[in-house]
Amino acid sequence: MSVSDAGDIHVVVHGQQAYRGKQGLDYTPGISATSVGSRALWLGAVTIPPGGRTKAHVHEQHESAFYLVSGEEVELWIGNALEHRHLAHPGDYLYIPPGIPHVAVNRTPVPAFFVGARTDPSEQESVVMTPNLDGLVP
Repeated sequence: MSVSDAGDIHVVVHGQQAYRGKQGLDYTPGISATSVGSRALWLGAVTIPPGGRTKAHVHEQHESAFYLVSGEEVELWIGNALEHRHLAHPGDYLYIPPGIPHVAVNRTPVPAFFVGARTDPSEQESVVMTPNLDGLVP
């Protein structure tokens, strides 16, 4: 890209239409292959409702990172058997390496709002569901 091409670049992207992800939550994309032609990045938002959770899943070749903007507390269960439980609070960052099963749970009465990024510009293409692990998270 040259400076003269800057007029054709999306530098401000308005929030896109939310969609229900395979993981069971509603995602609002901002930066993606669809919105700006991104080749290696998805950036958007997701809310885990009170008492909500994701379904167990893996992003086989993509890293994910989330920032917990608001809420109370979210559990992140991670590992091949979802054996590791971590607690996140507003102001915390979550990192999920590629190929690691995970589940996020909000047991509080307050919605948990995240801004997240993934190294998959199409976001849902890299999601592999692992329903055999869902019962491992209480």
